[in-house]
Amino acid sequence: MRKLTLIAAALALTGCLVLTACNNQSTDTQQQAAQPQQVSKPTDPNDSKGWNAYLGQIVQNNMQGMTAPQPYAYLVPAGDTDDAKDARDRQLSNVQDIVARGVLPGNLVAIGGPDSSKTADLVSDAFKGAKAGSLKGVIILVIGDKADEQRVEDVLKPTDATIRFVQM
Repeated sequence: MRKLTLIAAALALTGCLVLTACNNQSTDTQQQAAQPQQVSKPTDPNDSKGWNAYLGQIVQNNMQGMTAPQPYAYLVPAGDTDDAKDARDRQLSNVQDIVARGVLPGNLVAIGGPDSSKTADLVSDAFKGAKAGSLKGVIILVIGDKADEQRVEDVLKPTDATIRFVQM
């Protein structure tokens, strides 16, 4: 009788270990499926859907320290068509408005686009009227080329914002 009880206990323990191993494998599979796929940099500057996805993933990766429910994100269109210029003017107006109204600490303002030079121009124009120290505790994320980093930092430094420049 003792041997039968011992065998039953051994079988029960083995069954538990097998089920636990199966459960761990399914958890690993679920974790792998939950990880978002990396979006590569679009080659077409006019692919706004592709650029939104690419820049969105960069914003998601740089949200540390943000306490607001969502970031302010601005896509600066490339191109020299009238439509592209109008879209850039609208984005410039939007960014100037939030700078003039003031952004509360804990917010993140992300600005990027296919043409880094146009993005840097927008940042320079939008923040040149910002008062010194007016953005303390605000995170400004600019996505562009290394060549434009210093120009962007020179404009943003007086605001006391936390500046994050991410190279494309």
